Amino acid sequence: MTRFRKRSLPAQLLAATLLATPIALGPMMAQPAHALFGRIVYDPTNHAQNILQAARALEQINNQITQLQNQAQMLMNQARNLASLPYSSLAELQASVQRTQQLLNEAQRVAHDVADIERAFTEQYGTAAASGNFDAMVGNARERWENSVAGFEDALRVQAGVVGNIEGARSQMQALVARSQGATGALQAAQAGNQLLALQSSQIADLTAAIAASNRAQALEAARVASAEAQARENLNRFLDYGSGYRPTTVRMFSN
Repeated sequence: MTRFRKRSLPAQLLAATLLATPIALGPMMAQPAHALFGRIVYDPTNHAQNILQAARALEQINNQITQLQNQAQMLMNQARNLASLPYSSLAELQASVQRTQQLLNEAQRVAHDVADIERAFTEQYGTAAASGNFDAMVGNARERWENSVAGFEDALRVQAGVVGNIEGARSQMQALVARSQGATGALQAAQAGNQLLALQSSQIADLTAAIAASNRAQALEAARVASAEAQARENLNRFLDYGSGYRPTTVRMFSN
């Protein structure tokens, strides 16, 4: 009969644990890794679709960026088109026209006024040249001659003023053409073109003033010549008018 040595209780528990450990860990170590941490599956079709969706999303973003760039460029172009021309020749043009207008307003004697012209022709020209006594006709003739001389002087003054405006018009034209060629937008180009038209209008006004002053002088001279002819005929008629003719009267040759 074999005797077994009686072991203590802690030793018995340790032995039981060591014997049970291979049995518990055996099934766990026999399973694969994906069974322990979750199964990983790779789907090529799904992966391709995800890449295609990402590419499409990137393309949409690029299109939106391009649209924003185009809108920004359009706004910049609109801003340039609405930018005003930083140059104006209006003051110079108005001053030029005012100088010419002042020369016309300074017309001597018979001015550029309908009422003044009608009064002068009523008193000095036409039938008035052949009316009144001899002294009155001589005085009217002298007035008409002075009107003609003043008209020619006024015409020369206006022509001199117009010639003086040519240099200013040249410099303004050069500046406006330079502004037009360097315009950054449609509005600046249009404003430069409008100012060039205004410059042309001022030159036409100068030309009109010169023609008007010259024609005034020529008209006064032609009216003077016509009035002088009428006065000469009247003087001749008065000289040839012998009245009622010769009438015999009693003449005493010797005193009683």
